[in-house]
Amino acid sequence: MDYLSIVISLFVLLFAITIHEASHALAAYKMGDQTAYGMGRVSLNPMAHIDPIGTVLLPLVLVLIGAPAFGWAKPVMINPYNLKNPRRDNLWISLAGPAANMAAAAAALVSILILKLLSPGLSGFLRSFLVYKQGFPRGFYPLQGLALILFYAVLINTYLAVFNLIPVPPLDGSGVLAGLISDEAARRYDRIRPFGFIIVLGLIYMGFLDIIIRPLQLLIFTLIFF
Repeated sequence: MDYLSIVISLFVLLFAITIHEASHALAAYKMGDQTAYGMGRVSLNPMAHIDPIGTVLLPLVLVLIGAPAFGWAKPVMINPYNLKNPRRDNLWISLAGPAANMAAAAAALVSILILKLLSPGLSGFLRSFLVYKQGFPRGFYPLQGLALILFYAVLINTYLAVFNLIPVPPLDGSGVLAGLISDEAARRYDRIRPFGFIIVLGLIYMGFLDIIIRPLQLLIFTLIFF
């Protein structure tokens, strides 16, 4: 990955993580829990959410070795005793982060499609830069730069949303699933929490995430490159 793509990926990831965590905090506040609000987490200031390892070190290492930019922020603290219906409310709080990322990805994708209508040569530039690694043409082209930022915004926000919706604790999908099943089933389901991190690593190792992401990636590439 070239240096420009590295910088853009890290910038977009920071934005994606920020809106993800801020949306969790805002949803909790709307549901009656002011814990995250009092900690300054209902904010689009990245400094309120940065985790030194998950937001800085890991993404930097990943992009330097050519892997997709990925990471996490400080978890949003929630006090379930402040919620009227903890399981139901936690469902919406859990869903808020991935939903914000999907909304950001959709907005970025629509913006690229609009730019393609305004500048028909944009698809060719994106193919040459991202697929054939030919770099920028000579001169300064702000529209192409914007298209690159939007492209990575689509990919990274989509990856972040899909990954977090895996229904394994402590990912957001576990909170969504727990809100959809019975109380007894939720208690049994929560027993896997101590093993959640190991399960997630196993799913990644077996390529489970790739199976989910690949059709979305193909759709995104088709819409953007052609």
